[in-house]
Amino acid sequence: MNLIFGTLRQISSIFKSLDVLTVETPEFESFFDEIICFETLNPNLSKSTRTDEFPVVLKPSIEAMKIALKVAHVEPCRACRYPESRGDLTILLSHIVLGCKFVCSAVNKAGLAKLIGLAGETNVQGEEQKKLDVLSNEVFIKALTSSGRTCMLVSEEDEEAIFVEPSKRGRYIVVFDPLDGSSNIDCGVSIGTIFGIYLVEKNGEPTLDDVLQSGNSMVAAGYCMYGSSCMFVLSTGCGVNGFTLDPSLGEFILTHPDLKIPTKGKIYSVNEGNAKNWDAPTAKYVESCKFPKDGSSPKSLRYVGSMVADIHRTLLYGGIFLYPADQKNPNGKLRVLYEVFPMSFLMEQAGGQSFTGKQRALDLVPNMIHDRSPIFLGSYDDVEEIKALYAGEEKEV
Repeated sequence: MNLIFGTLRQISSIFKSLDVLTVETPEFESFFDEIICFETLNPNLSKSTRTDEFPVVLKPSIEAMKIALKVAHVEPCRACRYPESRGDLTILLSHIVLGCKFVCSAVNKAGLAKLIGLAGETNVQGEEQKKLDVLSNEVFIKALTSSGRTCMLVSEEDEEAIFVEPSKRGRYIVVFDPLDGSSNIDCGVSIGTIFGIYLVEKNGEPTLDDVLQSGNSMVAAGYCMYGSSCMFVLSTGCGVNGFTLDPSLGEFILTHPDLKIPTKGKIYSVNEGNAKNWDAPTAKYVESCKFPKDGSSPKSLRYVGSMVADIHRTLLYGGIFLYPADQKNPNGKLRVLYEVFPMSFLMEQAGGQSFTGKQRALDLVPNMIHDRSPIFLGSYDDVEEIKALYAGEEKEV
C-alpha cells in the first residue's frame, strides 16, 4: 500500500506553503529538506529496512502541520531582564519542540512501524541501542543544527561532542539525552527526552571548555515525556512551566503554569534492587522512609526506571528521587551534563533541591562530557534529611 503522505520531502513542501513565522528562516526549512526519510538519518541500516519500515513514523497529520510551530510566551521576566534579546533562544526552543513532536509520533507508532527492538549497536555508555534511540538521536541532531543557533551538541549516544559547521553556527550549546528510559520502550512505559542549554559568551571557535562548566551556567533546561500524554516541561531560569501536546492541534498547550514542588512529599523513588551496595547514609534514609521513628506514616515507594517519568511524578507530587553511588558504580550512574544538570536545574527552579552526596548538584564541574554522578532530587525538606545524614557521616569520619 502506498504511503499516504509520501516522503518527508512532501511534508517539507506543505510546511513551506504555509504562512508560518517560525518557518521563515532557511535554516528551519533545511531541516525538512535534510530529514527526508530514515535512510538519510541512518545510512548504516539495510536498504530494505530504510525504505520499507521507517518513513511512516515521521509523518505528523496535516492538521498538525497547519499550526504555527512556536513555544508559548511564558518568560516575560527574561524579556525584561534582556531587552536586547533577538529571539535566538526562542528559535532554538522551537526546534527542540519540533524534534519532540517527531519523536512523540515515532514512539506512538513504534509497534506498527517496527521500531521496537534493538538496533544491533551499542552507544558510548556500553548500552545496547534500541531502534528508537538511534532515530531520536538523529532527529534531534538535525533539528538542532538546522536551527542555526547552535555551535556544539553533546548527546548521550555519541562519544564525542558534535561541532556545528560554521555556516549553521550560533552561540548556544545543547546537551541532551534523546531518549531516556529506552529500556522501557518495548513495554510501553513512559520515556522522554532531556536537554540543557548553555550560552557561549565569547567569540571564536567553540571548545569543550565552553560546556565543561558547572550547572549554574545553564540558561535553560527541560524534558519532554512521552506517555499517556506528551508533556514538555521547561525552565529558562524564571520558574518551571509544563505544556501538554494537543494531538488534534499538533501544538503544545500551557497546562501547568509556574510548577512548584511540595515542600515535603510522601513518595520516595529508588531502585531497591541495589540496596546491598549502598553506602550507609542512603541505606539509613531509605530505612527511615519505610520505618519512620517518629510514628508517622511510611513513605510509598514508586520507581519506574525512566528518569523522566520518575522526576515528573516527583515534581508534581513531591518526595525524593535517589540514584546513589554504590559498589558497582562508585561515581554514580547518571550522566552529569544531560541528566543530572537539567533535572537539578528544573527541580531548583520549582522550589526543590538537588544534592550529590557531597555538594549541591549544580555546583559540580565535569571533567569529561560523559562524567557521572550520584544524585538526590526532590522536595526541599526531603533532600534536607538525606543531606543531614551525609553530614553526620562526614563528622564520624
